[in-house]
Amino acid sequence: MPESRQIAARPFDYPYDGRLRPERTALLVIDMQVDFLSGQGYFARKGYDPAPLRAILPAVNAVIAAARAAGCLIVHTRQGYRADLADMTDYERWRRRRAGLEGTDVLLRSAPGFAIVPEIAVAGEDVIVDKTANGAFTHTDLEHVLRARGITHILFTGCTTDVCVTTTLREAADRNFQCLLVEDACASGDAYAHAAAVHMVTVEDGVFGVVARAADVVAGLTGGG
Repeated sequence: MPESRQIAARPFDYPYDGRLRPERTALLVIDMQVDFLSGQGYFARKGYDPAPLRAILPAVNAVIAAARAAGCLIVHTRQGYRADLADMTDYERWRRRRAGLEGTDVLLRSAPGFAIVPEIAVAGEDVIVDKTANGAFTHTDLEHVLRARGITHILFTGCTTDVCVTTTLREAADRNFQCLLVEDACASGDAYAHAAAVHMVTVEDGVFGVVARAADVVAGLTGGG
């Protein structure tokens, strides 16, 4: 890939210096789990329609395929608690009861719903990071993995845009990773919250990073842009 290649994005093309280096770039696929995308999981039980989350599956897979072919690191995250609930605070237990989840196995690491949905292409060389917090850097080894691989740039996909995706993106920006949000490869059950979260990335001329469409990310990674 030519060093001058960039991904068309807003408010500026990515990366800013025109040197897109796949070996320094990671794709984060946030929480594309059964418990979020199914009609019986956490998201649906909270009263949200998981259809918008399922709708991004083709775009997410297209970006995964392009990133993998280009030589980027692929990192998947999964959110959930220990089976014995030892990592759940009183406040989190209260929220779980309030959501009608007490006594269920929703968002527990021992349950089938914790798994990444089968429609997502996970390869043996991909990295999987398990978390309890919304942000994937909190109480995990994600930063250590990225630093060990020499990663400086991160592309963000997954669910939900307004919670786990942009929480992790902000954590990454504060750690001086260069961030790109793939706006049609992330989703929320709340259309307003999705739009607001996407907009917030670009305020102050890209204070948290840039935003791009999946097709432009694929074009940039494959040399078609």
